[in-house]
Amino acid sequence: MVAPRLPIVEVLGSNPGNSKKRVCGQVRGFTQLGGPSVVGCPRCSRSPAFVLEIQGLTHFLELTMTSDAGNENCLGWAARDPSGFLSPYKFNRRDVGVDDISITITHCGVCYADVAWTRNVLAHSKYPLVPGHEIVGIVKCVGSNVQRFKTGDHIGVGTYVNSCRECEYCDDGLEVQCSKGAVFTFDGIDTDGTVTKGGYSSHIVVHERYCYKIPENYPLASAAPLLCAGITVWTPMMGHKMNQPGKSLGVIGLGGLGHMAVKFGKSFGLKVTVFSTSLSKKDEALNLLKADDFIISSNNEEMKAMEKSLDFIINTASGDIPFDQYLSLLKSGGVLSLVGFPSEVKFHPASLNLGMKSISGSLTGGTKQTQEMLDYCANHEIYPNIEIVPIQYANEALERLIKKDVKYRFVIDIANSLK
Repeated sequence: MVAPRLPIVEVLGSNPGNSKKRVCGQVRGFTQLGGPSVVGCPRCSRSPAFVLEIQGLTHFLELTMTSDAGNENCLGWAARDPSGFLSPYKFNRRDVGVDDISITITHCGVCYADVAWTRNVLAHSKYPLVPGHEIVGIVKCVGSNVQRFKTGDHIGVGTYVNSCRECEYCDDGLEVQCSKGAVFTFDGIDTDGTVTKGGYSSHIVVHERYCYKIPENYPLASAAPLLCAGITVWTPMMGHKMNQPGKSLGVIGLGGLGHMAVKFGKSFGLKVTVFSTSLSKKDEALNLLKADDFIISSNNEEMKAMEKSLDFIINTASGDIPFDQYLSLLKSGGVLSLVGFPSEVKFHPASLNLGMKSISGSLTGGTKQTQEMLDYCANHEIYPNIEIVPIQYANEALERLIKKDVKYRFVIDIANSLK
């Protein structure tokens, strides 16, 4: 007798030997051998799942169908493995609950997180993986309890789609700092146990709390990068009162985040200095973005001339920097804020102590801050510099992003290219 076939499934863990070494992956079409027990994956703690012993390997199989079942309601582009290569993928979005909003996605920004997660840089990506957390679109329908949105509204979704809604941070509108961990827009584990999938897709269903009003006068394509790049630099600048005219701001790195820091700084009336390792960035920094000064960070004479001149430095780069040298550029009481992820943070204690200086970190922002930023950008006509591309260009866009070959943010035109 032939054993019955299981549905197409995701394998959450598969590796011989020590279970601590198991990682998440994907295979398809296993045959059920005997009576499997129901357990959770030791890596992901997801349950229920079949556990099967096949040729000495332990396979933990999720019960959720994947893209070959034939009745999916959403089309996206997904990576299937750590190569990160994206291709069309069909899957199911959840039904719209009473507090949910179904959003027809029109555009999605391309963030470096899309590279890191699709290529499993952090060693916890769950495939198939649909990236994208700078999502904008139009409200398709709303649940019965939704109050702030109606069908046809312009709407955005950022880097997270859920949180505990009970801790002190959630109560203060700082859901990104949720004590139990915010649920990321893609590759997160939602409260119902499903893996979240991002904005490289035709639509998304999100709880009203984590959605943002996009002002009607603001272009949807331009709004997308604000939901990660924009809010990532806005949050520490506002937190350290760097919206007061006359203060001096240093911006390290001139990419998707850095160019938004320059735009906010100029709008706030700050004196803005851009630091870069590349002389090719000078013209765009001074003439396109209207920064007040441009410094080649490898030029020691230029750097020394800037000592004790800045109130605040925001480091948007992920490469390693000489922290002691940059700290010397701060005035007494000045702050160096990290929004990038260098491999190490190394400095002499005297670089802080002698000038009462500080190093801080930040990661996107809460729902209240994000809505305030969107409204500010609309009221002050602040727009990110973008390059709009079709979904079919996504793989090339990610490669160009790695090479820093974009000015300054790719935005995928989902509405006109995802078919």
